[in-house]
Amino acid sequence: MVSRFSCRLAAAALLVLGSMPVVASDDPPAATGDLWEVTSKMSMEGMPMEMPANKTKVCAPKVWQEPPGGADERRKCTNSDFEMEGEKATWKVACEGPPAMTGEGEIIMKGTDAWVGAIQFTSEEGNMTIKLSGSRLEDCTPK
Repeated sequence: MVSRFSCRLAAAALLVLGSMPVVASDDPPAATGDLWEVTSKMSMEGMPMEMPANKTKVCAPKVWQEPPGGADERRKCTNSDFEMEGEKATWKVACEGPPAMTGEGEIIMKGTDAWVGAIQFTSEEGNMTIKLSGSRLEDCTPK
């Protein structure tokens, strides 16, 4: 049986993903970033139903200093310990919530136009995984 808190945790995760900034530019000469279509799909231990995939567009700098999408101010999530080593990006994330949760993310680049990854979250109510994939659409200018 899924607890009310588990449903709130799932809803919170979708808000985290839905709050990624969408920034596209109509001014190509000043473009210093890549516009990614990011697909995210959340699953949670003990949840009997599958959550729908969420798609959003994210303008990220060509050289990543943080994961695409950055931090989530509404859920009070912050990223730390971001590292880009070769084709692999890793980081930690902490969300004050509610519900409070911590996690670790990883993205593997698949050439210059795609990537796959996941964020593993833990909280008092259980574990959650958000599978991620990104496809490069065009140039953009991050804000």
